[in-house]
This record gives sequence, C-alpha cells and structure tokens, in this order.
Amino acid sequence: AAPAAAAGTAGTVAHVCDPADTAACMLPFPNDWFTVADRSTATGRRVNLSPLATPRAGGVLPTDPTQWNRNDGFSPGSAVLTRVPGLDLARTGAAPITDMARSLAPDAPIVLMDARTGERWPYFAELDANAPESRRLLLVRPARNLREGHRYLVLLRGLKDGDGRAIGASPAVRRMLAGRPLGRTEKERGAALRRTVRELNGHHVSTAGLYLAWDFTVASTRNLTERAVHMRDDAFRKLGDRAPAFTVGKVTDFTPDQDPYLARRVEGTVNVPSYLDLPGGPPGSSLHYGRDGLPQQIPGNVQKADFRCNIPRAALTKAAQPVLYGHGLMGSASEIDSEKLRRAAQRHDLMLCATDWIGMAEGDIANVASVLLNVSRFNTVPDRQQQSYLDFLFLGRDLVHPRGFTADAAFRTGDGRPLIGRGLAYAGASQGGIQGTALTALATDFRRAALIVPGINYSTMLNRSVDFAQYERLLNISYPDKLQQQLVLNLIQMLWDRGEGDGYAAHVTRDPLPGTPAHRVLVHEAFGDHQVANIATEVMARTLGDVPVRQPALAPGRKPDVTPFWGLPALTRYPHAGSGLVIWDSGTPAPPLTNTPNTAGSDPHGDTRGSAEAMSQVATFLATGRIVDTCAGRPCTIPFQP
Repeated sequence: AAPAAAAGTAGTVAHVCDPADTAACMLPFPNDWFTVADRSTATGRRVNLSPLATPRAGGVLPTDPTQWNRNDGFSPGSAVLTRVPGLDLARTGAAPITDMARSLAPDAPIVLMDARTGERWPYFAELDANAPESRRLLLVRPARNLREGHRYLVLLRGLKDGDGRAIGASPAVRRMLAGRPLGRTEKERGAALRRTVRELNGHHVSTAGLYLAWDFTVASTRNLTERAVHMRDDAFRKLGDRAPAFTVGKVTDFTPDQDPYLARRVEGTVNVPSYLDLPGGPPGSSLHYGRDGLPQQIPGNVQKADFRCNIPRAALTKAAQPVLYGHGLMGSASEIDSEKLRRAAQRHDLMLCATDWIGMAEGDIANVASVLLNVSRFNTVPDRQQQSYLDFLFLGRDLVHPRGFTADAAFRTGDGRPLIGRGLAYAGASQGGIQGTALTALATDFRRAALIVPGINYSTMLNRSVDFAQYERLLNISYPDKLQQQLVLNLIQMLWDRGEGDGYAAHVTRDPLPGTPAHRVLVHEAFGDHQVANIATEVMARTLGDVPVRQPALAPGRKPDVTPFWGLPALTRYPHAGSGLVIWDSGTPAPPLTNTPNTAGSDPHGDTRGSAEAMSQVATFLATGRIVDTCAGRPCTIPFQP
C-alpha cells in the first residue's frame, strides 16, 4: 500500500507535455513543468506526472505515475535530457567526459546552475551512443550529485551542428521568448521560460544564442532517505537493549584437509521486523505505509533473514574481527564462500557474515525481469532493498551484542572461548559496494566500510555495464524506442535512489543522517572495469565529499582525461586516517568515452579481491580506519609490480 497523496496536489491537473521540446512528452527532463507547488514537502514542490505523458510499455500501457508523484523533486544523480537535432558536441565546445573543468567556463554552451546560490555545477555532456540519430538524446550528467532540495537552472546556448552552423531555438521557443504564444499552454510555459532567462541573467549568465532553458528541483534529503531512517529507528526502538532473535540452523566444521582457510561455517536466520506489505516480504512486495505516509510494520510481520558466517582458522587462536559482507549483482550470501574471500579472511583473521540484498538478490531475478517489462511496479525493487538495509543492520547488531551470536555455542570454541572479536566493519564488492554506500550511511554499529568496485546512479551505470545486456533485451521488448529508454532509466532512478547509494552518498562521510555517525570509507576502483563504470565510481567519490585519490593513481598516459580525477584532491601521505579512493590497474584498456560498456581486454572487476596487496590494504583499514600504502609508492597494479 502506498501513502495517501498530499492534500496540496488533490485535484491538480498535471501538465502533459512541455511545448519547448516536442521530441517526447516528458522532455526536457527533469523539469519543474512537471511539478506543482506543495507546502507539505521539504522542497515546496511535488512531482505531478500525467499518465498521458509517461512512457508506454509496448507502446500501449502508460506508466502509472503514482509512486513518482510522491517525490518532492527529481534524482540528485539524474542526467539532464533533451533532444537537439543535428547537435555536434565537439563543434559546440561542450564539456566531454575527459574535460569536466570545461563545464565551468564562463562561455560554456551548456550551463547547469544552482538557482539559489548562482554556483555553476560541473558536468559532462554526451550524446546517447545507443540510439539512432533520429532518436538520439543529449545527456548532461553531473560530475558530482546535485545538492538535495535545491533548484537548478539549465541553459543551452550557442549550439552548433556538424558543419559548424548555429542551431537556433525552435519556433515555439522563439514565440514563447517573445511573448507571442499560441494558446494557453505556450502562454504559461513562456512565462516560466522568461523567468528562467531572467534568473540566469541575474546571475550574470548571457543567454545570447539561446536554444532552450528550464529549471528543475532536486528531491530533498527527507524524501530520499526518510523511509529507511524511519524503518531503522522504529525497529531498533522496539528492539530496545535486546539482541535480535536468531536461529542457528546449520553448523559445519572443517578439517584443514577439507578447507585450509575455514574452521567453521554457521548458517541460520535473524528475525527482522518487516515493513513490507506481504507476510515475510517476498519478492514483488512493497512497503506498507501508515497514515503518516511512513513505512509501518503490519503486526506480526517478521522477515526471516538468512545469514551465513564463515569463521577462519585464525579465529581459533585469536577472535576474528566481524565484517558484514555485501554480495554482487543478483547474487546471494554464499559469495563469501569464494576462495578469494576465504583466503583473505584467514590471512587477516576476518569473520565474514552475509545476508542477501533482497530486492536485487538471486531470488528477485523474476521480479526484476517483470518490472522491466512494465516499470509501473518498479518501486518493488527499491522497497525490498530498503528492507535489506534493516536486515543487515539487525545482523550487525547480533554480531556486536553480548547476548547475540557470541553467546551461542556455534560462535565459540569447544572450551567456550568466543570466536567473534571486536570492531564490526563492512565490506562489499560491486553491488555490495553500491548498496554498501547506502547501508553505511544508515549504520550506527560500524564506522568503517570498504567499498570495492562500487558506483552510484544506475541510470548512468546500466548503459556502461556488460551486465546490462540481458536486462536490456527486456527493455527492448517493452520500450523499444531508445529515446524512451533514457526517459525510463532516469524515471526509475527517482525511485531507485531510496534503494541504492545514489540517494545516500552525500551523507556517508559528512552531513550524516539523523541519529547516525559520520563514517570513513576506503573505495577501490578497477581501472577499465567492464561491469561498474569508472565514471560512476569517481562521481561517487566526489559526492561522498571529494574523497582524496591515492597518487600516483595510474601510470602516465593511462587515463585520457585532460586532468585525470578532476575535482578530487591527492592522497600522498600514509597512513591516512580518513577516507580514500585507490585505483587498481590490471592492464585493461581505458573505458570508452561513450555511454557503452568497456569490452576490451580482460574484465578487472574481480581482480582486487584476488590481490594480496589490495586485500591487505582493506584489512588494515577495516581494523584501524587507516589507509596504508601497499603499492610501494608506485601506481597500484595487479599483479603487483614492485
């Protein structure tokens, strides 16, 4: 069940299309033309999409906008989308992915500006390489996430085609600018357009050669995170000073011949309050809302969250550091059974404990496939992901509570000594890094997280990931128009923000969420990653708070940027008591400059987990919160080159 609509929008007629861009009904996007005033929200606006405007599955079934119309703005990571026929970005001089600094030049042809402060926002511009020219959108992607709750102005000016000729505004835009509209819609839109122009001029931005201008509001912190924070606070308030109830279902002891790394595996379930609308919260369920519009536990609805803990042999001598581990894309807790992770756990005396990222776990594959065929139900993915954050937090509490796991014989030696030590931390790779960003922003029982090959903003990552190919085939069935696909990706990002790192990254290392400490993170990037694009990792690092990047990051010439890792300070002194980004280079060619996957060379995505140097750096950070240099002052390479 969804929360009741705000009274401020009752009976409000939604704008269907924006006459400033007729290539598709919801362009340009994001756009305050598709919002209404609402005093009950943190931004004073509320999204107000019309079902007559939303993308249609199979060209027939419109996306039900109900879930989107709960938002008080658009995603902080959203691309800015519009269609400019004939546009040549190089001739225009727009900032490419290799030179984001150019986006802040006074004469930049694309301007992205904070309406309140006049601050120019960095971005890179690209044309959708997946679409035919006739349906190709301009994509303007923020170099760091936009400020939550702020309104932004967009200006396109001085655009040129492939022959260097100026691309002028459409007749409709010219009419609206001149105050000679055709009909009521153009009159209203024209008034908004002229206000945007006045605001830009008021910030000393020339609008000469204007092609198009508009504004949009970014969703507030409250709108993005309130549900998950409420679920956490409500569940732990009910729990009080008790340990979460759990059941140990299976204990497997290993001899050294059976497993040289593990002494024991413990499997079981943790009882977690479920805020989903079906008993036990199975795939396809949604959050259940109370009258206050916040998630509410249906009395007695409990989720049995499976857990899996691997106890290394080293723990038989010295109690192991407990580490929550987050698995990769559509996987399961059993990922901790991989040889790479068992070997690292034994070497560094770490007890990895995992549960499934429900919403995007192995058991959710059928539901994810179904929502891509009709995105009206997409909320079921981030809704379950928000429940998964609570599952991890309850598992973590059992790892640190004296009457939790450590009180059970399964987590003690035969003579009664505890196998679990102190210092709970988090580590996750790939999806575990993406989701781990959100989990870390919500965590109160740990302060340190290793985020391995992560990124934020699936709407940026999907086109750039080899993993997306099988899911793209479903989108090609339901939304075959590549222009519509970009709208779909950026629409679902508005809901996905609540269930991935994009909606939480700004609150991990600074500006923590209510009742939450600030955290330190170690971020590992695999250069040329085929699955999580490097650009998504680096946007994440900027959004976290300009996390410093270890230098030298790469050998000279490896990264084609004018200023490699633009906007990120350098990390050169060790040990570093703070957050940091470390680049690991396996020799894979640099990623393409387009919104397409890297398929060149071997995929380095999993290489860091097999690197002794990378895992030693992770283990030291998890134990001490300090980043040490394990690469002898040189670029970090795999295999290690001393």
